[in-house]
Amino acid sequence: MEAATSRRETATTALLDAAERLLIESGYAGLTTRRVAAEAGVNHGLVHYYFGSMEELLLQVLERFTDRLIERQAAMYEADAPFLDKWRTAMRWLEQDVEAGYPKVWWELQAMAWNHPEMRDRLVRVDEVWRTLLRTHFASALDEYGIDFPLEATVALVVAFNKGIQIEQLSGIATGHRELLDWIDGWLEEKAA
Repeated sequence: MEAATSRRETATTALLDAAERLLIESGYAGLTTRRVAAEAGVNHGLVHYYFGSMEELLLQVLERFTDRLIERQAAMYEADAPFLDKWRTAMRWLEQDVEAGYPKVWWELQAMAWNHPEMRDRLVRVDEVWRTLLRTHFASALDEYGIDFPLEATVALVVAFNKGIQIEQLSGIATGHRELLDWIDGWLEEKAA
């Protein structure tokens, strides 16, 4: 039984890894169960056997990727450091996350979900994980910096801001990003003083 569990874990991890790589490289339109299975080095029937569908495999790719980033973000926000340092770190990670492929995975699945309500519900849950993390850590920052802006509005603004920058970067657009980030940085420095 232990050997079967180990084989299953090895195969599912290989499929998740392969689907993530291919989703980033080729996008959803270029994926087939056979292509993912070949990339993973397993029989193509295992995609449906372990995941039920390609959509489920891809959703689990997004959820797993998100879990890794949430763990990183939570550790950063929980560190004993000024909020401004945390903000700067988070903004550096925007570009790193584009290079790692996270926004591409997100937007590929977001586009699919527009026509699949069950996928949309899962993406909304993933989005809520990010918003919950920000709510938890931004409430004290608003107080610390004396910013009179509603918490929920702040979270919505930061989420939309991050997604906007990332989708523009995916599209090859960087105009004004550095200037905007520098302005926000200076504004937060003034607030911290």
